[in-house]
Amino acid sequence: MNKILFFLSICIAFMACGDKSKFEISGKFENAQPQTKVYLYGINKANEEALDSTVLSDKGEFRFIHATADVDFFRVKIDNSEYMLIAKNGDAIKLEANLTDPSMNYTLSGAAEADKLEELNKNKNGYIAKIAALQAQFEENVAGQPQNRDAIANQMRPALMKENEGLVNYILKFAMDNTNSLAGFYAINSLNPSDYEKEILAYADKIKSNFNKNAAVTDFLVRMAKLRSVQVGQLAPDFTMNTIDGKSIKLSDLKGKYVLLDFWASWCQPCRQENPNVVRLYKQYKDKNFTILGVSLDKDPIAWKQAVIQDGLTWTHASELKDFESPTVRLYQVDAIPSSFLLSPDGKIIAKNLRGEELAAFLAKTL
Repeated sequence: MNKILFFLSICIAFMACGDKSKFEISGKFENAQPQTKVYLYGINKANEEALDSTVLSDKGEFRFIHATADVDFFRVKIDNSEYMLIAKNGDAIKLEANLTDPSMNYTLSGAAEADKLEELNKNKNGYIAKIAALQAQFEENVAGQPQNRDAIANQMRPALMKENEGLVNYILKFAMDNTNSLAGFYAINSLNPSDYEKEILAYADKIKSNFNKNAAVTDFLVRMAKLRSVQVGQLAPDFTMNTIDGKSIKLSDLKGKYVLLDFWASWCQPCRQENPNVVRLYKQYKDKNFTILGVSLDKDPIAWKQAVIQDGLTWTHASELKDFESPTVRLYQVDAIPSSFLLSPDGKIIAKNLRGEELAAFLAKTL
């Protein structure tokens, strides 16, 4: 009889562990205070939602059991630390971390997506550690020879650029090698879209039907479709906006000229630093079928107008005064400034985000 009961208990435990209708996240935090509260968060697009909470055991251990409609992103939070993971029903994921680690490194195991995310984190952290070491070495060298700061920077820049390039190349390869994993999606979204548009669009093409039920992926694909509409070779989307003097201007009114559509703001220091170059080029080419339409992301009209005057920006200016929530800014998928689009006389986009000598060389060649 005892053997039968023991056998039944084993079966029940096995069935509980094999429950495919939920996932389990368990783990241990080193250097944690017992009874500290731990939270499990789900991610709905850009918003986080508290799903569950528990307290650490005396050994720093915790456990969550939850269900999800499909494979998705989750975060485990404790005090000021948080840890990203990916889970689907049936997974039994193990998370371990040291709360005193300033880099907040952590390890994952126990499921396919967890293993992939662990692989990504481990390799990314390797590059990040090398970059941090180079930066620390730079600061140490400069502290000893402050008068040689520029020379030291020039000497160390190639090594730093090599590690940065290695990190980006690794992320791009990982994403393209793992188009069936949300870890790949997580990787590609760590890159700036304005710097890697071509690569990110190529990735989007690869995952079109892989995660139909995931809200974050669906939102990403919608954004990529909009981004595709403002690529070089596309007809620039038309819009109407109020100018700085209260009049109305339509982009299509400028057809027949080369147009630099310049997104900027008074509070954007890189924009203000680039303005003297744009002023010089405008003076050089304004009589050669070239004009500029400045679109400001300012919310404060006074600051906007003052910057236009201070920087001597004598071309047409317009704004919806809504920062990055401006409908036109969103139409053009501008997520960082300065950002610009150079349009041909027939209204097609012929170049994007050219600054400094690149912009000067393109205009000299084109005009």
